[in-house]
Amino acid sequence: MKRMALLMSMLFLMVAFSAPVSAKVVMNLGWQTADDSAYGEMITIFSDLVDEYTKGEVVVKRRCCGQIGGEEDAFKSLQIGIVDGFIITMNNVSPHYPLMDVFVLPYIFNSLEHASQTLEGPIGDRFRNGLYRKTGVYLLSYNAVEPRDLYNTKRPINNMDDLKGLKVRVPKNKIMIQTFQAFGAEPVPLAWSEMSTALQTGTVEGGDNGTFVIRSQKFFDLAENLTILDHFTSFSPLFCSKRFLGKLSKDQREAVIKAGRDAGKIHRSNMIKQIEECRAYLEANGMKITRPDRAPFIKAARKLQDEILTTRSDKFREIVQEIRASSDNGNDK
Repeated sequence: MKRMALLMSMLFLMVAFSAPVSAKVVMNLGWQTADDSAYGEMITIFSDLVDEYTKGEVVVKRRCCGQIGGEEDAFKSLQIGIVDGFIITMNNVSPHYPLMDVFVLPYIFNSLEHASQTLEGPIGDRFRNGLYRKTGVYLLSYNAVEPRDLYNTKRPINNMDDLKGLKVRVPKNKIMIQTFQAFGAEPVPLAWSEMSTALQTGTVEGGDNGTFVIRSQKFFDLAENLTILDHFTSFSPLFCSKRFLGKLSKDQREAVIKAGRDAGKIHRSNMIKQIEECRAYLEANGMKITRPDRAPFIKAARKLQDEILTTRSDKFREIVQEIRASSDNGNDK
């Protein structure tokens, strides 16, 4: 009996000391576009850095193409904790955190560089912290910034008059709806998942998306006219849930947060360099590009900005004024 007890004790010690110090934590990370889209590229950079910084203790599981839901519901899922992480276009965050609409305002930034500096500076840090305190959702990375380019099936857009009456799909965001109304178009609020079908059936005649999304979704097969206005500077942050962060040790949490920041900077730098290449690709695949004089659009946008500021909170107005002040040339693009 003593010998058996000794053997059992030795076996217990062998199992105990051979067990891993900490089990791997899996992060189910979703997004709605294709795996080979710009979002997918961001996740590749992020997951590689997470693996490096956590020494393999945290594993990112890729869930592209709406596998774990769509953007319209993703933020709420993060709040509840049923989703670990998700990339969500900024305008789809606004219903849950209205201050995000600051960045949705047309021509709020005077360049992509201005947008990057703002998001990576004190304004971006305060916004990230405020969002987490208010919603319990953590913004890991602002990711790449890019213009939303306008495409349509009807006609080339050479001036604002050409937009009159054009049925343009817009996300369900009030500021984006108001913007296209100010430009003379007929905005049609529509979920992203319905866009391709609506364009093919004529329910809408156009829409606007990030340049890389237009390519990855092959909208060049559906609409031949592409208009460069730079009216919205778009970004789609990578978020994670408070519940997911709670699964991590202090060192793991710091490593994941660092991976998010670093991945976003790398991805942003890569994408900014490729925007004109992407537009050239769209042109080579049949899209006719026009670049109207933006002055009338900027004038209409600034008027709309001022009207919106009268209806928003003091904090909203404060951030807008700070962004305007940080621009070298005001809002003149």
